[in-house]
Amino acid sequence: MRASTPAYTMSRPMSESVAAIVNDDIISTYDLAQRMRLLIATTGIQPTQENLPEFQQQALLSLIDEHLELQELKRVEKDQKFPIILNDQEVRDEITDMASNNKMTADQLLASLKSQGIAEDTLFQQIRASRSWEHWISGRYGSRLRIGEDQIQATKARLVAAASKPQYDVSEVFIDAGRAGGMDAANKGAAQLVAQLQQGAPFAAVARQFSSSSTAAAGGDAGWISPGEMPPQVDTALEQLRPGQLSQPIPVKDGVYIIYLRDKRAGAGQTLVSLKQAAIALPADAPAADVEAARTKLIAVRSQIKDCATLEATVRNTPGVIAGDLGEAETSDLLPEFAEAAKTLQPGQLSQPIRTKVGLHVLAVCGKRAAGAAQIDHDQIENRLKGQQLSMISRRALRDLHSTATIEQR
Repeated sequence: MRASTPAYTMSRPMSESVAAIVNDDIISTYDLAQRMRLLIATTGIQPTQENLPEFQQQALLSLIDEHLELQELKRVEKDQKFPIILNDQEVRDEITDMASNNKMTADQLLASLKSQGIAEDTLFQQIRASRSWEHWISGRYGSRLRIGEDQIQATKARLVAAASKPQYDVSEVFIDAGRAGGMDAANKGAAQLVAQLQQGAPFAAVARQFSSSSTAAAGGDAGWISPGEMPPQVDTALEQLRPGQLSQPIPVKDGVYIIYLRDKRAGAGQTLVSLKQAAIALPADAPAADVEAARTKLIAVRSQIKDCATLEATVRNTPGVIAGDLGEAETSDLLPEFAEAAKTLQPGQLSQPIRTKVGLHVLAVCGKRAAGAAQIDHDQIENRLKGQQLSMISRRALRDLHSTATIEQR
């Protein structure tokens, strides 16, 4: 079953006129008024004479984007002959999830919107366009994206290096200057949103409707970040904020950020490392010839170890060499001979043979994280990088559609 208009719609006024034309599609003044009502209802922002023009502009931009997205999806459906656009049941499932997040049923949510003069079809069409576009971008490009291991390790190394710095738990709204009509318009829109947020508008709802960031679908939740993960202007603002505070608009190269600082923690003073070892027992007074022979054997074994997961199996085949899992420990608690290697090596790297009073050891660093900070594993980093790339691809694809479209605003 393909997408169709829900049975319930509000009566359309006889006096409606054309608000915009997107290629051959008409956006009526009724459509625009409905979308403005939906924005007001879902963000909790109180309409005023000052912010109504911003609501109208945002509503019109959203409708234009959605028409372009649906036009492109219909073209792809026709060429590829398989469904892409969500059908009514799929849209209703999305609404059910949305209502559940607000501790409501879908019928209660739709009834609440109806009481505010918002037609069911208005919400249906917004969700149909946005979710269909997200699913298509993810399906078309997600499987093609290849996040290199070097990218993941570089990100992990940067996070480890930043662990000693303050960390911030933030929510964000990003107003794309290109979409808003320039930096002046983006700054003005951001200032109006800040004023409404200060008066109690829910940050998550505002982010979902107004933000162009990849975090918009999650209500702007960017999680814990360290200095260097966002533009320098945002880092500077974060240094001045206290938990629970909202920033003023923060202009950056291509738009404007609004940041809400949920929490802040000092940088970890220690680094936790997970270690394994390959070792040969040698007393402190072992002859130099024995030490050198053991060193030669360990270097040969070291060259055969591919990673932490295969260390034990590799060492097992070499007589006189033992393998051991040293677990996770703070670098300050390690033997001085081990601590230096643990600090300088990155996860997956092996030390050269290290002499101690009891033997000769090759250390393998299997993991490294800041003490007291949540560990971000390999898959989390990969998913974060993939999400950022998909968001950029989506914005680029929409910009391309804008550049080739005929759009007339009345």
